[in-house]
Amino acid sequence: MELLRELRWRPEIGDPTFMGWFTVAAYAFTALLALRVWFRQRDRLWVFVALGMLALCVNKQLDLQSLFTDIGRVVSHHSGWYDDRRTVQKWFVLGVAGSAVILGGWFVWHRYAFWRRHRLLSSGLFFLLTFIVVRAISFHHFDVFLKNERLGVRMNWVLELGGISMFALAALLEPAKPR
Repeated sequence: MELLRELRWRPEIGDPTFMGWFTVAAYAFTALLALRVWFRQRDRLWVFVALGMLALCVNKQLDLQSLFTDIGRVVSHHSGWYDDRRTVQKWFVLGVAGSAVILGGWFVWHRYAFWRRHRLLSSGLFFLLTFIVVRAISFHHFDVFLKNERLGVRMNWVLELGGISMFALAALLEPAKPR
């Protein structure tokens, strides 16, 4: 119970800005596009895409990855390795990146027909999941990069909305009947 009192995260709107709500709308719209494809094709893949987009839609404002980061911070303090957290984060990021490359390569090798048919969807999944996982661990140097602005546009917006756009475009380009 003591660990719970040390958490800073609270269940409240995490990003009440225009871009925060725009991103929520993008996730919701993409979920609707995925459902539209499912209704037309009855391919369960698109139900999973819709559910994933809906989960990310809710997460965008509840900021659940910050809860997990906060839990990690509290546990690392109590476990005595908080001072070494940068090393742990570095290896975690490298592990995620390496696993993503290996898993992506395995997926393309063993499921080439699926990948070939759904290249944009697969790329969007790889892109968005990698972004979310690396963002969730709150690696300081990555956070600084995400807050960086070019011409008034944050890199965070470009990366997250770019991944969502890949899913939306894949749904829009999907034919009415499965191939």
